[in-house]
Order: sequence, then C-alpha cells, then structure tokens
Amino acid sequence: MTLRAAAVRRKPVGTLVAEGDHGTLKRSLGLGQLTTLSIGATLGSGIFVVLGEAVPVAGPAVVLSFVLAGVTALFSALSYAELAGMIPLSGSSYSYAYATLGELVAWVCGWCLVLEYGVSVASVAVGWGQYLNELLRLAFGFAIPDALSGPPGSGGVVNVPAILVVVLAMVLLLSGAKESARANAVMVAVKIATLVLFCAIAFSAVQAKNFTPFLPLGLAGLSAGGAKLFFSYIGFDAASTAGEEAKNPQRDLPRAILLSLGIVTLLYCLVAVAAVGALPWPQFDGQEAALAHVLDVVSDNPFWAGLLAVGALVAITSVVLTVLYGQTRILFAMSRDGLVPGALSEVDAKTGSPRINTLVVSAFVAVLAAFIPLGKLADATSIGTLFAFGLVNVAVLLLRRRSPDAARSFRVPLSPVTPILGVLCCAYMMLSLDGATWVVFGGWMALGLVLYFGYGIRKSRLA
Repeated sequence: MTLRAAAVRRKPVGTLVAEGDHGTLKRSLGLGQLTTLSIGATLGSGIFVVLGEAVPVAGPAVVLSFVLAGVTALFSALSYAELAGMIPLSGSSYSYAYATLGELVAWVCGWCLVLEYGVSVASVAVGWGQYLNELLRLAFGFAIPDALSGPPGSGGVVNVPAILVVVLAMVLLLSGAKESARANAVMVAVKIATLVLFCAIAFSAVQAKNFTPFLPLGLAGLSAGGAKLFFSYIGFDAASTAGEEAKNPQRDLPRAILLSLGIVTLLYCLVAVAAVGALPWPQFDGQEAALAHVLDVVSDNPFWAGLLAVGALVAITSVVLTVLYGQTRILFAMSRDGLVPGALSEVDAKTGSPRINTLVVSAFVAVLAAFIPLGKLADATSIGTLFAFGLVNVAVLLLRRRSPDAARSFRVPLSPVTPILGVLCCAYMMLSLDGATWVVFGGWMALGLVLYFGYGIRKSRLA
C-alpha cells in the first residue's frame, strides 16, 4: 500500500458501531449522568479563572464575547449530537473523522483532542491552585508560597496544588466510570449553586455606569475575548467520549450534549453580566480568581468570597475529573485502532476502567500543570479544539452525502448551512488567536505527524 493510500484509508461506520457494541467497557451511564458529565467538563476554570483574562480584552462586551463563543460551540454541538447518536464510540470526533476523512486526518483530529483534553486538564488544575490560595488567604490570612503554587514564568518553581488535584481525579477514575459519575454529579450541583449565589450577591451591586463604554476596544476586542472564552465551552463534547459506556447512546448522547450546552451558556451570560456590572472592567486586569475578587470588593463580608472560593475548588475538581476521563477514552479508541500502543486499551476486569491509560495520562497532565502557566495552556487548548470541531462539521457534511439513509437518532437542522457555518465560525475564532498560539499549534501538529508516520501508519489495525 502506498503512503497516500494508507493515509486516506477509512474505517466503515458499520465496523465502528460494531466495535462499540462488542467493546470491553461497561454500559452504566444514563441521560442524567451523561449530562452532568458534559456540564462537569465545561463549567469550571473558564468562568472562574479565564473571565479575568477576557474582561481586560473585551471590556463590558465580554457578555457578547460569551455569546459569540457559545454560538460557535452550538454549531459544532449540533454536529456532535448527530454523529454521537450515529457512531456512539469512545473516540468522539477522532472516530467520526476515521469514518469520513481517512486515517491521517483522524490521527490529526485525535492529536488535537490530546491537546484539547490533556492540556485543558492541566490548565484548569492551575486554576485550582489559584482559588486554593484565595481561600487560604481569606480564611487563615496566609497562602502557599509562590515557589510551590505557581509554574516557572509565573513567579514559581512547581505548582504543587495542581498536581494534587490531578492525583485526586486519577484515584476517582481508577474506581470506575459509574463511581466517578456519581462523584461528578455531586460536584456539578455544588458549582451551579455557587454561581447562582455569586449572581445573587453581585447583582445587588450592579451599576449602569460600569457598562459604558460597552465596546472600549471595539469589535476586535469582542472577537479576541470570544476566542479566549471559547476555552470556557470546551467539554460539552465530553458526553460523546462516553459512547461505549452509555446505556442508550443513540437516544441519550445527543440530548446530553445539547442540554448541557444550553445550561452552561445561560449560567455564563448571567455571571458575566453580574461581574462586569458590579465592578469596573479595568479592575479585572491581573485578577486570576476573578469572581472571588468581585465579591471581595462589593461585599463587606469576606465570608461570601471564601464560600465562592470553596465552590470554585469543587467546580474545577469536577472539570479535572471529567476532562481527564474524556482524554483516557479517546486514547483508548486510538489504541484499539493500533495508532498508539495497545497497553492504553487494556481494561481492568474489576473496575472496567483502562488502568494503564489512566495512570499514563494523569502523569502527563500533572507534569504540564506543575510547570506551564495557565494562559499559554488555555490558548493552545482553544486552537486545538476549534480545529477538531471544524472537522466534526465537515464529517457531518460528508456522511450526509455518502450515507444519506443511515440511521440517525438526531439530525442537524438546516444542513448543509449549519455545518458550514460551524466550520466558518471555528476558522474565524482560530484566526482571532495570536501568532504565538499558532506557533505552538504548528509545533504540536509537527510532533503528531512524526509520531504517526513513525509508528501509527505501520501499526494501524487497518494495515
């Protein structure tokens, strides 16, 4: 087989579905657990931490930046919903690309998902350490020394809290998917309650003057804020990585994806309006624990800021848990296809979890979280995710043409217009990111291609 033929070989949809039906993972997750899995993976560091980086860029228009990022996510969410119901596998968009665009593009998509899931876990773990320090400062008047609570380049040597939260999530995952889902459901309830509490307090201090000028940095600031905040929507696709562990994937996966995105978008917009309405937008500059800072300023009682810090810790723990879960399942699918070592698809007979996979991914994430600053991680994650989302929209278009009569439990409305808009929105958001992020993305892609042509193309099961 020629190199070109190997790179474009595709895996039939029927073969993919059969692998999921006869897989080694246990089907134990219902609609509620799948929805909280997506909410758990989405609702966290994006609103608690990255908001502090987006407001100085967009000003009060950060509210519209959330809407712009949410609309971009919605187009892709609709495509995810169609493909998740059609091809319910752990590989998510990697598997969809394998069925439509060929092995090389599937590998690139999977490699982007490693960037999306693995690196975003590291970045939210960094945010966990920031809120832990905020809580310690409010409750006890001290904080973990900078050398032990931040990475090099941010005034520290190693981020110990970030390592601790990754290890905690790893222990939960090793106990099994059902047990992890139960713990996540409790944490999701806590973080939704925390954000509702924040809105109730912050709205009491909202002043109309804080919304003017609404676009201090123009439309460029609005789109740049949207590109940064797209990181806040990463994770709604986590339900699609549970395709082989859902009890009724054809029915529940599309519902879970769209329901979770709707809940998260509503919460984001409410929190953004409350935050910029209560505090002049220039005061967000340099605030890593942004929401706790807002409450600290507008409330005379430090108890509320401390309570928010506790909620943020729970929220970010939930994100680390669920996104780490998604990363292990994507590597599980790639390993089963032979593109990465087979040990990553070995499942523990007792817990039903890929033990070696979980240990390897957790170690990789812990090292990233310990030594790389949040901002660089968040932007790199966004560009990898946008690329993968664009491929999902393309996959919908191709499968509509190649397999028009295939069973679909959900269909993207107004196709092909909606998937095309999804591709265009992803491209626009990618172009809004800075040059340094593109350099990191290019280096990541180059490394991925070296690995594919050096290992995957020869070890692939389709070979």
